[in-house]
Amino acid sequence: MSENRLLKVEEKGHIVWLTLNRPEKRNIMSLAFFKELSEHFKRFDEDPNVRVVVIKAEGKCFTGGLDLYEAATVFGADSADSREQLRKTILDAQESMNIIEKCRKPVIAAVHGLCIGAGVDLLSACDIRIASKDAIFSIRETKIAIIADLGTLQRLPTIIGHGWFRELALTGRDFTAAEALQMGFITRICDDQKELLAEAKKLAEEIAANSPLAVQGAKDVILYSRDNGIYPGLEYVAQKNASTLPCEDVMEVFKAFMEKRSPKFKGK
Repeated sequence: MSENRLLKVEEKGHIVWLTLNRPEKRNIMSLAFFKELSEHFKRFDEDPNVRVVVIKAEGKCFTGGLDLYEAATVFGADSADSREQLRKTILDAQESMNIIEKCRKPVIAAVHGLCIGAGVDLLSACDIRIASKDAIFSIRETKIAIIADLGTLQRLPTIIGHGWFRELALTGRDFTAAEALQMGFITRICDDQKELLAEAKKLAEEIAANSPLAVQGAKDVILYSRDNGIYPGLEYVAQKNASTLPCEDVMEVFKAFMEKRSPKFKGK
């Protein structure tokens, strides 16, 4: 286990648990948090032992969103060079969310309590989202005179559709776990945090038991097809399979079938 002020990392088999670890501040997100998040996900992406990442949080809630006290110091200056620096700061924070989405390993978010503002940006970059029934979400930026700029406006419509999305983005209102399930933002509701983590573990183990080549390839094709369209996506997956098949994992499936046992994948 590695531990520091903002994030805690624990590896169990092929699963990494990444914990937001600033409970005394409601896990609010600072510039240091975004930098640290990027560093961790770069390592997860490169580590062949990691097959799934689960993001969870310590304390009473998942996250209270952006650190507004720090943001006030960044937003406050009024000069050409300070505005250019602000642009670069936003792009750096965006990249921390992009890295989550681009990580070859599937990412599951397990949410309890409040998850607002930048927290929704983070969730929108994850592959699977589940929550306890006490979870409350909000694209809060419109209520504090900011345009959400870390990915929610770009990613969330593809997850829940423009109808729900525009209502939530333009009102900035809170929405419950039950509403999030109804609109497809989350896929499961759990009674409490204990059940939430057990469910996240079960999902992660189910994914980790599959061929990592197939899982990571599927995520790659999903993102490519979303961004480029159906027919380019079909051509892309044809080329991808042509370049990877046959592989050791496929041969292991045939061997396991003949021997009447579960396959053991190596990602080769």
